[in-house]
Amino acid sequence: LQKYKNPWIEVTEDDVIRADGKLGIFGVVTMKAGVSVLPLDDDGFIYLTDEFHYAIKKQGIEVVSGAIDDKEKPIDAAKRELQEELGIKAEEWIELGVVNPFTTVITSPAYLFLSRKLTFTDTNQEGTENIKLVKVSLDDAVKMVMESKITHGPSCVLILKAKTFLHRP
Repeated sequence: LQKYKNPWIEVTEDDVIRADGKLGIFGVVTMKAGVSVLPLDDDGFIYLTDEFHYAIKKQGIEVVSGAIDDKEKPIDAAKRELQEELGIKAEEWIELGVVNPFTTVITSPAYLFLSRKLTFTDTNQEGTENIKLVKVSLDDAVKMVMESKITHGPSCVLILKAKTFLHRP
């Protein structure tokens, strides 16, 4: 049963039979699927976003992330979001899988991409965005994840996957 819906999320509540056989309810939040992008330059620096996030009421440093528009392929959304948020275009795109941020209640897969061979252009941020670019080494970003200075789930997974991917034998 739908409880709430807007263009980005839908909240439903279902009557269920629990694992113990008793009747219960289960709430699910379905969000638009999204992408997360980690741009890496030739010198080993990555480019992150720094912006205020309303839900957590504080600034957060993250990889570029955004929703996949209707009928848009994840790679096309990744390219669009990277250009819009940080003004970066990339020639090389590497898919690093998908992550489900909170599997017990939320349906919102995030497709992960590492981008390389970068060029810099103007941003095209949405009216709701006030994003600052943060340039750090990949090693420093890994340290930020491990010290909980980066806490956005898909960002953490993507940074650690990229580090592993780039240093595989």
